Amino acid sequence: MEPHRGWTIASSSWIFLRKRWLDREQELITVIQEETKRMEEKEEAGYRSPTWSILRALQKINKAKRLEGEAVMSAPPFFQSAGRGDLKFLGEDDGPTVVVWESLLESEQEHWSKKMGKSKDWVVWCRSRKKDEEQRPFQVDGKGIFSNHSKQAKPKAGEKTDKKGGKRQSVRWKAWWRQANIKCAVSEEYASCWVHQDCHVAVEQKAALKKTAGVSGGKDERQVQLKGRKRDYWMGMEIGMLGG
Repeated sequence: MEPHRGWTIASSSWIFLRKRWLDREQELITVIQEETKRMEEKEEAGYRSPTWSILRALQKINKAKRLEGEAVMSAPPFFQSAGRGDLKFLGEDDGPTVVVWESLLESEQEHWSKKMGKSKDWVVWCRSRKKDEEQRPFQVDGKGIFSNHSKQAKPKAGEKTDKKGGKRQSVRWKAWWRQANIKCAVSEEYASCWVHQDCHVAVEQKAALKKTAGVSGGKDERQVQLKGRKRDYWMGMEIGMLGG
């Protein structure tokens, strides 16, 4: 990594992170440089971040406090802690967790899978497994509670589906984290959600996830909150400065 390599992230993310890294600002800058390079490479390879609407729906399934995955500048402020592998973005490395599987490198997936054996309080968001792919670690003790890659009932009048009858979910645009762009694209991959086999998921929570994941394109949520820890994030955006 070049010591003076430029980088750009949304001002809201910078203000939010700087207040949590306190006297470690130079370390934070180095991490952001590395994270932006990594995210650029992931996105060039086809990765797209899930929408915050989907992450909120996943969070409600197990009242998650932690996000495992994404990047230091793209993790949403409504999780109390976030990180990836050995890298902590903010908060402590424990508590009910939402995992964004494709945002993790293979080594990070293995790292989390070892921790997973000690916990049943996790929710995994991932692309749907293809026929010839090996079973993923979380599927051994897990159960699928959602997939938009399955035989469906006849679509409602006016509802758009693809050639296989499925309906892919919204994802964030490439490089959305540079300017906090809330416009969404339609994913090129189907998605699934898995939980531990002993986890009870209410019908209402499944329905809420299905409804949220059923949105294709448009714009992501923007729930401005000017109280508590989330205030630091929103005060870095024009809408926050104007009082929501």
